[in-house]
Amino acid sequence: MKKFLILTAILVIPGVAYLFVKSGKNNYTHLEIFGPKEPVENTVAGKTKVDTVYHTIGDFTFIDQDSNTVNQSIVKDKIYIADYFFTSCKSICPKMSDQFMRVQFAYKDDPQVMILSHTVNPEDDSPSVLNAYAKKHNAIKGKWYFLTGDKKELYDLARNSYFVTAMSGDGGPDDFIHSEQLVLVDKQKRIRGFYDGTDYNDVTRLIDEIKVLKKEEEE
Repeated sequence: MKKFLILTAILVIPGVAYLFVKSGKNNYTHLEIFGPKEPVENTVAGKTKVDTVYHTIGDFTFIDQDSNTVNQSIVKDKIYIADYFFTSCKSICPKMSDQFMRVQFAYKDDPQVMILSHTVNPEDDSPSVLNAYAKKHNAIKGKWYFLTGDKKELYDLARNSYFVTAMSGDGGPDDFIHSEQLVLVDKQKRIRGFYDGTDYNDVTRLIDEIKVLKKEEEE
């Protein structure tokens, strides 16, 4: 129930930051930080200060489209966008991948911005299958990773780190995730935005909000 409420709140929050970006650079604002938050008290020089600890994306180990074992170090000090898809999908996934091509093109010369696409069907999406899919979508090596691996780990990360679904499951044979959500993650591994990967305008908002996040990271 808690995860459902978190995801519901995330999806109904309007793109306020986007409106600030489009209305002029003098109206610059920070993006929202999504996910559970915990207050932590620290006492310094006899004074108590309450800090906020934000939800962060968990560690992972997967296999990429080039059969390399990769972990969270590939996005260390990077801004990145994550999604969940599968190569044989005929509905939302092709639209999402096409929109990711737009994001990649917008930041193709920016090493700070990366893309991670996780398969929800690791049984069929082997590295060679992912490699063919990556080539079909002109994925730039080292910028757009297609990841496979242990299903339980993939699904646990989707549910408990990225919050791309509110549906419960155990990552078993009958478990399946199908989500259009794209997730924007900052250099501190915090979630900064959710976007409909099938919607052109929402992905345009993502492209613009990456600019907002980059500006924030420069402060």
